[in-house]
Amino acid sequence: MALFPFLCYLFFIAAYHAKADDPYSCDNNIGNYTSTSTYDNNLKTLLSSLSSHTEINYGFYNFFYGEEPDKAYAIGVCRGDIEPNQCRTNLNNSIGYLREQCPNQKEAIVWGGDFTLWYSNHSIFGLLETSPTLYLYIQMNASYVDQYMQAVANLMQNLTANAALGDSRRKYEANSVFDTTVFETIYGYVMCMPDLSSQQCSDCLTRAISEIPNCCNGMRGGNILKPSCRIRYDPYPFYNSTIELDLDSPSLPPSSGKLLTPPYLKQSYPN
Repeated sequence: MALFPFLCYLFFIAAYHAKADDPYSCDNNIGNYTSTSTYDNNLKTLLSSLSSHTEINYGFYNFFYGEEPDKAYAIGVCRGDIEPNQCRTNLNNSIGYLREQCPNQKEAIVWGGDFTLWYSNHSIFGLLETSPTLYLYIQMNASYVDQYMQAVANLMQNLTANAALGDSRRKYEANSVFDTTVFETIYGYVMCMPDLSSQQCSDCLTRAISEIPNCCNGMRGGNILKPSCRIRYDPYPFYNSTIELDLDSPSLPPSSGKLLTPPYLKQSYPN
């Protein structure tokens, strides 16, 4: 995506969860479509199906629908502490919002507080995409800036090493650390699109971590959002325990999407 090489937002704590303020990006360079066009119908069918896939219990949905050149692709992924039903509800509730903000762009993305929804007219499965980047931070200054930011970087790097080892259902890690140099507990998580390879995930998160000084230097909380990965740290707990994956739930080979089957043609999309 190439709408903006860089965007910076100033958000307070409450804004992290304010639905109307969920950050988004509409890509005007990929191309536009018109209402009731073939692509529009394919996209509506595809998006309206996400909440129907109750067989998926690991919070990652990657489907495509239609034929070229009007094929639609979509990815929805939730944080690893979100229950499947809540994940589907969050993704489904974000569809109308994103379509309202990006009414005719073929590619768009929204970053909710605990999920990401991304769709396009080209395959985005297994794609390492780091642009556009959005920055959010809390206007709360750290007392010992250098020490605090180093503690943040160390935490993010440790989380990255574990998240990158995840399989094609989940690449996510959350944890906290009490840093004795600043006498404060720092909470954080990192997340990649699960269909990335381990190296792609590590590369994306490493790049995000390297941008912390640009985003939120000296700030006690920050959030860096990219299409393929995202990171967040805060001075307070904001996530629950990670949900254990069902060992019987199959993982898919990286980069593989799932074809939406004909029965979903009957699904409707709310205007």
